[in-house]
Amino acid sequence: VSDLPAAQKTPTPITAFVLAGRRGPIDALAQAAGERYKACIPVAGVPMLTRVVRSLGAVSWIQKIVVSGDDSTVLKNFQKAPAIEFHASRHSPAASVVDYAVSHQGNGPLLVTTADHALLSPRMLEYFFSAAEQTEADADVVIGVVAASLFRSYYPASRRTFITLKDESFCGTNLFLLRPPQAANAVRFWERAGQFRKRPWRLVSEFGFVNLLRFLLRRLDRQTAIEQASRVLQAQVGIVEMPFAEAAIDVDTRADLVTVEDILAKRTRKDDTFSWEGPRGKEG
Repeated sequence: VSDLPAAQKTPTPITAFVLAGRRGPIDALAQAAGERYKACIPVAGVPMLTRVVRSLGAVSWIQKIVVSGDDSTVLKNFQKAPAIEFHASRHSPAASVVDYAVSHQGNGPLLVTTADHALLSPRMLEYFFSAAEQTEADADVVIGVVAASLFRSYYPASRRTFITLKDESFCGTNLFLLRPPQAANAVRFWERAGQFRKRPWRLVSEFGFVNLLRFLLRRLDRQTAIEQASRVLQAQVGIVEMPFAEAAIDVDTRADLVTVEDILAKRTRKDDTFSWEGPRGKEG
């Protein structure tokens, strides 16, 4: 069973930035739950945002938590927590990150995650930070991923979007560590890419036709993909492969909500983390 990388004696202070804004005027999932904002939807009796903030607050690496949303009332459950700040979200998640990251880039690394990451645990965060510090120390942008083989071995019926490469397929975990100043280039690209959702060829042109063919033919290995992404983003990209299948599950649909509540019902530790088991260190 794999274990956490050994943490530094003096962790690098990190600011956590939680995306909790709406992506449109109406969120069907929030509406069905009788909530104005998705971040406030109760999961096993506790609002999603509360779960995320509690996990972030339990990790020594994190010195401050910033919640980006449309309305500061999402912080109503944290009125007595001075380390939590509110940031008014912009027109898109990427724009919100750009707005905050650029103005606070002198304050050290920035962890970006989402309010719907209801299964996020201190154990996951500590693994991610430790791995980023040791194996991706030179990276400007560190991205947490989960291998498809691991995820499907535990949750074969759960639908996820996988990026298929030659050696393995991966899905995201909504964990991004941004190290200034070069990380700003990557975030600005992310914001620009959001404009190409209905014109994907504009985005493809950034990476080149040959690499597109390699990707479509599943002949692009992970290292080549990282090198290509680093070139286009003008920032060194690093990947942390998470040994937690649950790190890839967020709450986007009603089916996700049912899955997450089922997983939470099986958790036994008081600190809301899992015990280790399984060949890749699954939390379960």
